[in-house]
Amino acid sequence: MIDFGLSEEQQQFRDLAREFAEKEIAPKAAHHDETSEYPTEICRKAWDLGLMNTHIPEEYGGLGLGVLEGCLIAEQVSWGCTGIGTAIEANLLAQGPIIVAGTDEQKKKWLTPFTEEFLLAAYCATESGAGSDVQAIKATAKRQGDAYTLNGSKAWITNGGVADWYFVVAYTDPEKRYRGMSAFIVPRDSDGVSVGKKENNMGQRASDTRAVTFQDVKVPVENRIGEEGAGWLAAMSAFDHSRPVVASAAVGLAQSAYDHAVAYAKERKTFGVPIYKHQSIGFMIADMAVAIQAARLLVWESAWTIDQGKRNTKQAAFAKLFAADTAVKVATDAIQVFGGNGFSKEYPVEKLYRDAKIYQLYEGTSQIQRLIVQKEIFDR
Repeated sequence: MIDFGLSEEQQQFRDLAREFAEKEIAPKAAHHDETSEYPTEICRKAWDLGLMNTHIPEEYGGLGLGVLEGCLIAEQVSWGCTGIGTAIEANLLAQGPIIVAGTDEQKKKWLTPFTEEFLLAAYCATESGAGSDVQAIKATAKRQGDAYTLNGSKAWITNGGVADWYFVVAYTDPEKRYRGMSAFIVPRDSDGVSVGKKENNMGQRASDTRAVTFQDVKVPVENRIGEEGAGWLAAMSAFDHSRPVVASAAVGLAQSAYDHAVAYAKERKTFGVPIYKHQSIGFMIADMAVAIQAARLLVWESAWTIDQGKRNTKQAAFAKLFAADTAVKVATDAIQVFGGNGFSKEYPVEKLYRDAKIYQLYEGTSQIQRLIVQKEIFDR
């Protein structure tokens, strides 16, 4: 049986996130975009309400919610502001490999504290010369007794300057390519860890994005996630959990742009009538509505699939690809509906247009999502 309805609990989480977005996020979105100030207090309030770290299993102190619930929350939070939403959601990607591949002891040590106090984490895989091609990373971790010596620099790290610990992928045996990658948890206060300046990004300016450098950092063996050489699998498996959530955030942005376009099209008049009555505008808004709903359903399917314990790599790529492209298209068309006003910072759609582009770039570019789909079609 197919059921597109939400349970009472799911509806409550979605409503809570929407109320939070309306009261706490949307009113402050322009300020954080203008100043690039990290939204610490907003994130703390989200943590207090239980809107962060919802995926941590119950046995480690969390709510143990599924990916679908995470998507419902992410869409509403990102409706308010995707930059602030990214700050709230970034823990998911960093914690994902531990949930998937960590030992019971590691989960207790690194996940449980997030349920007891407000903490942040960051996922460190990307380097300046290794984005889509993760195998091109240069970071290395050499074992010396009961510890590894970690060296390397990671780029474009979300939560880079505010994280309490980092999930880091590095080569323990470069000759084996991806089978020679290992994964580690590195506390922020470790000797040899340094962070660069905050990136001056085009959009999502509330998010903290920086380079993180590891110079002769000593990492205990017990901080390794999985066996040596299993880092690639741990790092990539997290995307099956996080990509539906990121895609849902893109849907939230598209929904926000659509809502603004609809409201403006009712108020703005040309030739004596509201502009939505002109077919060129009315059809554009109709296309927005169709694309947003299609993207949302792809997100829900990808989340439901992994929540059922099934492999969702293809579905997650579908959702991430289509939702990202939809966010960019809807934000672009919203500016068109606003006309010249849409080009002005005095109106909200200009910010949404800048914020949207990153969805086609991070957590796997739209081209990488197409590559994944191609491989799923022809190689599996």
